[in-house]
Amino acid sequence: MYNVEFPGLGLTLELNRVAFTVFGVDIYWYGVFIGVGMLLAVLFAFSQCKRFGIDADRLVDVVFIGLLAALACGRLYYIIFSDMPLANFFKFREGGIAIYGGIIGGFLGAAIGCKVRKVPVLPLFDLAGMGFLIGQGLGRWGNFFNQEAFGSNTSLPWGMFSNGTYNYLLAEQATLAAQGVVVDPNLPVHPTFLYESLWCALGFLLLFLYKNRRKFNGEIFLFYVMWYGLGRFSIEGLRTDSLMIKGLGLRVSQVVAISSVLVALMIWVFAKVKTRGKALVVPVVPPHTANVKLESGETVKISWPANDKQPTREQRLEMAKLVKQQENEPSEEPVVDKADENTKQNKAGAEEKPAEDTKEKPAEEKGYATKE
Repeated sequence: MYNVEFPGLGLTLELNRVAFTVFGVDIYWYGVFIGVGMLLAVLFAFSQCKRFGIDADRLVDVVFIGLLAALACGRLYYIIFSDMPLANFFKFREGGIAIYGGIIGGFLGAAIGCKVRKVPVLPLFDLAGMGFLIGQGLGRWGNFFNQEAFGSNTSLPWGMFSNGTYNYLLAEQATLAAQGVVVDPNLPVHPTFLYESLWCALGFLLLFLYKNRRKFNGEIFLFYVMWYGLGRFSIEGLRTDSLMIKGLGLRVSQVVAISSVLVALMIWVFAKVKTRGKALVVPVVPPHTANVKLESGETVKISWPANDKQPTREQRLEMAKLVKQQENEPSEEPVVDKADENTKQNKAGAEEKPAEDTKEKPAEEKGYATKE
């Protein structure tokens, strides 16, 4: 239980990390916010997928692969840059998932899923960029209930103080001092989780308003990388729990953030020049296909438009029978080569036309004889 105060605003709250209990297992608010954020991001992606030329059925598989990769890479990223042993990889309830690791893993997993399920990668990345901002913006409130991801001391009206911030800063004073960060555990701190949540919410709003004006596929994704990177670089400098690059004294997230911003900016400039004067091409959603086995044991391939409702088993069987029937029916009109047909007609006309009599005709027959 945390007693949280915002002295400048006159607010006092009591926070319980546990949201509810299921069969004796505590479910934490952190997991609830992460889960709800993911769910809203996925629902948003499904609501917009047709506008980006992405089939909803195929998107399900891509999202599943991307989520697994995001969780795995987020955990591995945290282990690499912290003191957590690799043996604790699957102990997610002990905490320790790095957002940047999750972002990198999520996009890599999505790219693999796109390759397998034949989904256009760049339009999918555009959707994922906006979806990530939804998930990240909401997920940061889990940090609030855990009283983590806060910053150094501040005198701003929204400065936050709690027994959680006090205990952490008191225990980490020496470590922070070695990094050049001087803090007083008794004073309010920056609620950096709130800063990042608001930054993500604003970024989502701007990208959503811009999505119909995008110039090329992948542009929204590049804007997402730049927007989040700029915000994360700035906010990370205030935090007191950053993962550090050992031996260099640099914050990992700041290095990743500024590097990603620069790379994304260069790619955007190059793509902008390359696509100048060209219209945006929205991918055509390919039709669905399925192999249906008939009662005779023969397999028939059927297809239906991607935007249509998926046919039932009985409907698929009827479609397969119809396809087979059309294959067996002979064509009503034989296919004739146009050139051959014209040639035959010319020959027939030549045979039917009588040859002209070249013998000289009497003037009366010619129609111009005169009477003497």
